[in-house]
Amino acid sequence: MGAKGNHTMLTMSGTHPLIGAAREWLAALQRCVRAVDYAGARPLFAPEVQGFGTHAAIVDGRDALEHEQWGQIWPTIREFTFRLAEVHCAGGDDLLGVIVPWDSLGAGPDGTSFPRPGRATLILARRDGRWVAIHSHFSLAPSGR
Repeated sequence: MGAKGNHTMLTMSGTHPLIGAAREWLAALQRCVRAVDYAGARPLFAPEVQGFGTHAAIVDGRDALEHEQWGQIWPTIREFTFRLAEVHCAGGDDLLGVIVPWDSLGAGPDGTSFPRPGRATLILARRDGRWVAIHSHFSLAPSGR
């Protein structure tokens, strides 16, 4: 617990409503990634989101995140799936940290599929009654894990 004492650590087996909110947000993003639906994903992220990932260094803003990360990855993968049963969360009613592994399939130069496991860290803020990401980090899992 932090100095304010108003943050709760919620684990993967938790039934707390915030775990449910995180899973709903992740499921919505998963649908967008699978459909390569940038327009559908934009409302899930704050305009001032900061993030980074496999292709993007630190980027400021939703437009930059879409161009430098989403646009480089989403069209090249298939079957993107968050492991929703393994979600870890910490936070409170207005700010929520989310850690979750994910899986996808990539394609080699010869078209052969290969597994692309990874992990994500997100910070979600409640705005106007809905959760939006103010930070996102997506990266591939370390080799051999």
